[in-house]
Amino acid sequence: MSLEPPSNLQVFSPTGSGPSSPSPRATRGATEDALFKKDKGFRRYASGVERALALWDTAQQEWADYISFLGRLLKALQAHPPETTVIPHSDTVATRLAQCLNPSLPSGVHQKALEVYAYIFSIIGSDALSRDLNLYFPGLAPVLTFASLSVRPFFLSLLETYILRLDGAALRPALKAIILCILPGLEEETSEDFERMVQALDKLRDSVKTHSDGFADAKSEGGSSHYWQCFFLATITNPSRRQGALAFLVRRLPKFAVSGRRGSVSTDDLTSADTLSAEAESAISPEPGLLIRCFESGLSDPQILIQRGFLDLLVSHLPLDSPVLQQRINDDDLERLVTAAAGVVSRRDMSLNRRLWAWFLGPEPAPGSEGNESAFSPTQNGKGTNFDLSSYHATYFSQYGLQALTSSIMKMIKQSSNLPADRARPFRICLSLMDRWEVGGLIVPEVFLPALQSLKAYSEIASNDQLEEVMKSASVFFDGVESGLIWGKLINLVTSSLDPTATDDEALHHIKLAKFILSRFNLKEEEMVLHHMPLMALSTLILLNRNFQSNNKALKTGVLDLAFEIIDSVIQLIPDRAIRAEQSNAEHLSASRNAVAEEALQKIDSFYSESHGNLDFSEPPFESTELGQILLREAGSMFARSLQSKKDSATSEMSSRVLSNLIFKVQQLKGLDDLDLMAVFQHLLSEEQSQRDNNIPFSQLLATTSVLSALQTSRPSDPYISLAQLPEIMHPLVACAWQYLSPFMPKYHVEAVRCLWQLHAICPTERTVEAAIASIIVKESSSHKNETLSRSSDVGRRFAILWTHSIYEESLQMERRGSKMIRRVSGIVTAPPFSPVGGYQSVLTRPLLLLLDSLWDEGTELFAFMKGWLQDLLTLNKVFDVLATQLQTLKCLEDAGGLAPAATSQTQWPRSRIDDTRECLYYLKHILHILKRPSHYVWSTIAEEPASRMDGVPEKISLQEWIARTCLKALSVQVKDSKASHIEELHRTAVTIIDLIYSSPFAPSLRELELEVPLMARLKTAGPPLQSLLLAAIVAALKLRVLHAVDNRTAGQKLPNHTANRSSISLVLNRPSTDEPEPEPIHPPPQLVDCLKQGFSSPSSRLVLDNWVGFLADVLPLFTDDIFQNLIPLVDCLCKQINQCLGQLKMIFSKPVTGVEVSPESTLISLINGLEQILAKAHDRLVLQETRTMANKSIEQPQGFFGNMVSGVFASEANQTRTPTANSRLTVLLCFQDTVRICFAIWSWGGYSAKDARQDPTSAASFGYTSIRMRNRARRILEHLFAAEALECLETLVVLWAHANRDDIQATAIMGLLNVLNGSKPKHTIPAIFNALYSRTNPNALDSNRMSTLTSDLADTDLVAFLVDYTKSLEDDAMDEIWPDCALFLRDVLSNPLPHRQILPILVEFVGMIGQKVDNTNFGEQRRMRKELADLFSRLLTAVFTTRSMGFLQEPSQIAEAEKSSSTNGGYGQRRAVDVVAVLISIVPNLPLILVENDRVTNVATNISTSVIGPTIRAKAFPDNVSKPFLDLLRALARVTQANKAWRKDVFDAFNDPRFFSTPLPLLISSWLPLLAQWGHADKDRLPELLSRLSAPTTAGIMFGVGAASARQEADRKTQRALRQISLLILASASDAFTSHLPQITEKIIELLTATPASSPSSATRPELLLLLRALVLKTSAIHLAPLWPIINGELTSALSSLLPGAENSEAYSNAGVVQACKLLDQLVVLGPDDFQLMEWLFITDTIDAVYKPAQWHPTSLTDEISEILSASSISDTPTSHRTRASATITPFSHSSAQGVDAGSPAAIKRQLFLDPMIEAVEREEGAQITDMARRELVERVVRPFLGQLALVAFENVYGGGTVDWEGVWRGCVGDVCGE
Repeated sequence: MSLEPPSNLQVFSPTGSGPSSPSPRATRGATEDALFKKDKGFRRYASGVERALALWDTAQQEWADYISFLGRLLKALQAHPPETTVIPHSDTVATRLAQCLNPSLPSGVHQKALEVYAYIFSIIGSDALSRDLNLYFPGLAPVLTFASLSVRPFFLSLLETYILRLDGAALRPALKAIILCILPGLEEETSEDFERMVQALDKLRDSVKTHSDGFADAKSEGGSSHYWQCFFLATITNPSRRQGALAFLVRRLPKFAVSGRRGSVSTDDLTSADTLSAEAESAISPEPGLLIRCFESGLSDPQILIQRGFLDLLVSHLPLDSPVLQQRINDDDLERLVTAAAGVVSRRDMSLNRRLWAWFLGPEPAPGSEGNESAFSPTQNGKGTNFDLSSYHATYFSQYGLQALTSSIMKMIKQSSNLPADRARPFRICLSLMDRWEVGGLIVPEVFLPALQSLKAYSEIASNDQLEEVMKSASVFFDGVESGLIWGKLINLVTSSLDPTATDDEALHHIKLAKFILSRFNLKEEEMVLHHMPLMALSTLILLNRNFQSNNKALKTGVLDLAFEIIDSVIQLIPDRAIRAEQSNAEHLSASRNAVAEEALQKIDSFYSESHGNLDFSEPPFESTELGQILLREAGSMFARSLQSKKDSATSEMSSRVLSNLIFKVQQLKGLDDLDLMAVFQHLLSEEQSQRDNNIPFSQLLATTSVLSALQTSRPSDPYISLAQLPEIMHPLVACAWQYLSPFMPKYHVEAVRCLWQLHAICPTERTVEAAIASIIVKESSSHKNETLSRSSDVGRRFAILWTHSIYEESLQMERRGSKMIRRVSGIVTAPPFSPVGGYQSVLTRPLLLLLDSLWDEGTELFAFMKGWLQDLLTLNKVFDVLATQLQTLKCLEDAGGLAPAATSQTQWPRSRIDDTRECLYYLKHILHILKRPSHYVWSTIAEEPASRMDGVPEKISLQEWIARTCLKALSVQVKDSKASHIEELHRTAVTIIDLIYSSPFAPSLRELELEVPLMARLKTAGPPLQSLLLAAIVAALKLRVLHAVDNRTAGQKLPNHTANRSSISLVLNRPSTDEPEPEPIHPPPQLVDCLKQGFSSPSSRLVLDNWVGFLADVLPLFTDDIFQNLIPLVDCLCKQINQCLGQLKMIFSKPVTGVEVSPESTLISLINGLEQILAKAHDRLVLQETRTMANKSIEQPQGFFGNMVSGVFASEANQTRTPTANSRLTVLLCFQDTVRICFAIWSWGGYSAKDARQDPTSAASFGYTSIRMRNRARRILEHLFAAEALECLETLVVLWAHANRDDIQATAIMGLLNVLNGSKPKHTIPAIFNALYSRTNPNALDSNRMSTLTSDLADTDLVAFLVDYTKSLEDDAMDEIWPDCALFLRDVLSNPLPHRQILPILVEFVGMIGQKVDNTNFGEQRRMRKELADLFSRLLTAVFTTRSMGFLQEPSQIAEAEKSSSTNGGYGQRRAVDVVAVLISIVPNLPLILVENDRVTNVATNISTSVIGPTIRAKAFPDNVSKPFLDLLRALARVTQANKAWRKDVFDAFNDPRFFSTPLPLLISSWLPLLAQWGHADKDRLPELLSRLSAPTTAGIMFGVGAASARQEADRKTQRALRQISLLILASASDAFTSHLPQITEKIIELLTATPASSPSSATRPELLLLLRALVLKTSAIHLAPLWPIINGELTSALSSLLPGAENSEAYSNAGVVQACKLLDQLVVLGPDDFQLMEWLFITDTIDAVYKPAQWHPTSLTDEISEILSASSISDTPTSHRTRASATITPFSHSSAQGVDAGSPAAIKRQLFLDPMIEAVEREEGAQITDMARRELVERVVRPFLGQLALVAFENVYGGGTVDWEGVWRGCVGDVCGE
């Protein structure tokens, strides 16, 4: 097809040849027309050329066709008349010749084309060639990029013979293009043509230089400034030709160094203007910034060879001390150059680095210049006298490059980019710069802290992966920095934050940065931990002490806490040898005592400021011994002051931790002599004694204990406080800790017990703590005898707490034994607190015996408490162990006889031995008192627990057997002293104990002992009182002998539990028999309920709640059916009290408050026990009623799922009916729900606390113990509740889940609870959920005994959403258990889906979840199961589409309603039930896992496409009814089933819908375009099919026919839509996706460009054609665009020329066409393709003339000429007011040779389009589309300002640097394609 050129193309004559005023110049067409009319020979000649050109119309298939065409064209041209120099049809000839220089054609075609070019140039001559250079040169320009070796000489000859001999004025506009044309020939320096290429450039420079005097700048004496400036621009803008540019610069670039200054560092200003050569001056005139940007682009080039070459150029031609860099350019330009140069270090290439160091450090000094300059080194010691070369280089760099490099790195650090690569770049550069200390030693100190601060800020916003990527580079950089510099900066950060003059924000900022550095980087190097860390610890301690001493404003709490954390972490890392010498002499110790804190601080400051912390050049400021003592003294002073302060409790704890660590590390405690810590302790404890009611804060108690322990145990051989003085401190400390064991202050129970054991560990052999506790018990017991009962039992309650936690902690230590040593509360690594000899008995024995004495005095409160405590004590065996240990030590029992019946003689031992029979009596009486008031638990304990291993005791005997054996020994004890009356009491006590044991329920296990034999033998010598006791014991023993051991043992095990312990609701599952008649009920008094409520809610009854619970258990049987009337008040009372106690516990553990008395945690346990008792009785009574009602009825179980459901899940719900006992059941269930809620609140406390809930760290251990105890108790009652009423309890939890927010921790807690409860295993929970669902969807189909009572406010959507969430939380292996129930349920649903239509979509998600989980298990490998799963899924999906019409997807309002987000789980479930698309999105990606077989996947995908996708796309509301989730579903289908044709057809239908382009642009970009890309990739025939819709313009038959206009409009619409579709498909696809179709696209473009206003289709399709060209330029590589450039050139020229007044083709371009042509030009200028730059000068001024216009400048580019003509026309024709409006739209740009664009400004970040913002501004002002404007207004307000400013904007973009905004250009193009 022929591409006819427009008839009004501009002729650019040489500058100055036209008239002085801008006006259209004569065209070539007019000249040819004149010759055509006058000369008959010319007509014949023109006709021959036209015939030759007509041969191009047949498609060129082979290269021979091109050769033939060129031969005929040359033959036609050779027939020209001798006197004629005009080429007819020159435009078409130039176009065809350019097309023949296609890179894809062979070299023979290229040679023939060049031959034709040469002949044409020889005909027309130089003047015509100067005029027509714009016509012929664009086709020749790219030849060298692809020319073969045989073609290059022809091209060079053509260039040298014709082009380079033109006048300089003609070459000036095209200078940059000519340079770019020649540069590819310089890439191979070894080629034969290399020198000719260099000479060609020299000749070009001479041509411009010789003939450009009129344009030269005043500074350009040599006249070649324009050449060099254009050369720099060419190097900047065209990376592919940069290699050739480098080769030329190496040979011809003038040097910018000052001659005679090599090897010297001058401090004088360079003021001489003629220090540079004339050529150098011309190269930087008028814009020196271009030289800088030329080097910047070369140094940033991706090719390492180019970088190396430009570095060599820097070193040789542009040194750092050059006047150009130091005076002629601004600081920003120097930073640009330095930044680009420093960036090469990121390649880690030594060849690059060597050149960089040579440039940074300057040349070698000249001989004899050593004494002229002063050397400088940041770490020089000043001792050397010889010349230091490194110091010279450092001075050179510091003077010329330091400031610029520092500033550039600081800008990198402060950049706002969130990309890890950008954040890591400054660290990598600094790391490489540190290879040379002359550079890195000066840079790193300045950027070290800012870089780390930037990293800290980035850590707060970046993800973990992003942060780790940056941390890798930062850590390597950090490790390379000198430790002295690091710690100098760190110490400065900490000291500045502790400076009172600093603001709070500054202080917090500095201390947080220091903490970040210490926690993130490696600081454990030998030099750091030995020398720098102690100095930092010392300086911090000194400043903290200074702040405590001064009366200035207090430090901000956060600063103080962080300072203590820092010093604590630092001291823990300091090794002992750093602050402790093996042999410390007296001199160092005395020096440390005399050292003043301020002097020490000055020494440290001097060490880091003057010596830079470098230990190679200076000694450390302190010896290790001296340093350790000073540290100890400062830490001791801080500790002493913290004890005296009553304000901040955390200070004393942290200071004690620091001091304790130092004591263990230093050992020598001379530094504490001046403090007298003994006096400090005594003063603190004396205050406590004087103010007994106000105990010292626990933090101070903890601190004192820690420090005292460290003082005494650090050197066991030489303790700090003597053993004689130790009790003076120990006893008050024990008393203080004893105060914190109050049951009303549970916050510090664990910590207080640990304190006591820590005190015991100080001197375990003295048993000081045991003695102190015993004295406290004796004192308080005696003082409280006449006081209130609660006060008298207080000592017992405190001891009970001490006992519980001591035994608990010892059991933990037993579990941890063999593991690593644990950390004590003080933070010091020591042995566990329970490791001393004696174990728990070493502290608890004497206090226990004293409290057991209270069992002798009945009637006292202490007696009542001890009795109840022992009856329920879980560690009762430990009490017996204490008594057994004491009895084993007695001599009287050692010598007692054995158990053999023969050993009946009483043992008599001489009086000389110690008589300990009284002690034996004492201990046996304790055993007797315990056994006289036993509970069932007491008997079971002594029967089941083994006795401790002791000498003489057989292995594995029970406690009761050991007691019996011991009592027999006691019976054989005798003394000769007749006054020893206690012996008889001893015998009576022993016999009584034996009698009690043999009367116990567990006595049958003692039958084998045959105790009756020794007892009968003892009768012979017993007195009358003892005989009666012995007879009773013998009778009990003989009864055991008669009874069968096995039967009695079984009977003993079947005894009912004690009433107080019967609290399990699960016991009611053993239903009472209905055969026995119930006695007449006796109603309890009405005051009983009020009494119970008062007892449980009264604060005074908190300590005896166990008694109230026992009372409740005793009176509950009295209620019978009355319990239902009183159940809710009682449960409500208990729940309120539980809530209150729980709230108090939460409060005290979350706030650092002390002294507040609250209910103990035992109160909460007792209240829960009472609640469980009431619920157990009520449920028991309810079951009894229901059982009697249904006794005579039997229900036939229905078949199906609910008939075959796993039986026994809800045992309590069997055989019941709702009618008779509906009210009673409702009451019980409501109480169950309240209990479930309160128990869940207790269980979730601690384990699932809210994110913002913070616990007080000082009571962490007590909190852990209390919360675990509460959680375990709550879990047990929940298990009992689930066992009784699983369905109702589960529904209660579902309600809590549904009301919780999606991101709330409560939902996670509920799933965690269900997964740990024994009664809620998946095989029970899943059927329960199904029952609850069926109760709401189709209750008539469900058996009544499995129905829910519907007391919970739940919808079916809530339950099924919970089902999905619960299934997600299950382990994959659980699917094996739940699948049978799930399959039965789903089959029942599918048999009648209508009642369940609301939940069917979520059930699809549920089945999909099961399919994903079973795929990970062995269970999923069963083919039958997977087949059944796939079948159910397919049927369920079909049921969804059948029962729920997809018509709602066709209404945009319904889509918006479905997309509404809900914050709660229940709301989310309701939305999922409506939003089928969202469910399908989650399912479709996993279809292969769910369905396994490809056929099933295809069928399901087709079903979804048919039921959802198709109706939506074909709806009337399309595309408004299409949402992003819908398109996500379509994309998911496309990814899963790429071969499926269903989704392709849907996309095809949507894409071909005329309404498609009405889709909102954001949705189109985010969802449609990726889908179209996938569609185009999967279906290769889409683009050819769209191209086939484009028909060539025709004119015959429609010009005067009927309906010609409507037919033309219809053809235009079809063509426009097809062009838009092709453009959008290209824009959506990847780059070069349709390269294979590019010839067909090009052919269609050429055809459509021939359209006229009268053809069909007409020229109205021009805008869409230009859009297609924009899309092709954007998404096609430069190498494939070569055939398009002649087309683009011609079309742009034609479109822009249509703007001229009187243009013949103005009708061919509508407003939209003109705008699209301008946008195409704007896009090409921004993108700057390499080949376009060769013709860019045709359209805009692409040289320095765009900014610095010559004195006699005339427009030469098309845009400048058109703009000037339009401006002249506008001035003459446009009214003043309209001109004002038009000029207001012009965006002003200014440029200064000295300033330029800042490298860090936003304008330099992206090179953006110029026209789009202008159009948006005009449309926003007018409120209408610019295409609707009048042509004149469009030209005045948009086009003319754009054309006039485009060259300037393009130059500014190039000068400003930055990268192309590809995303913005792409979005603009997509927006135009989709616009109307």
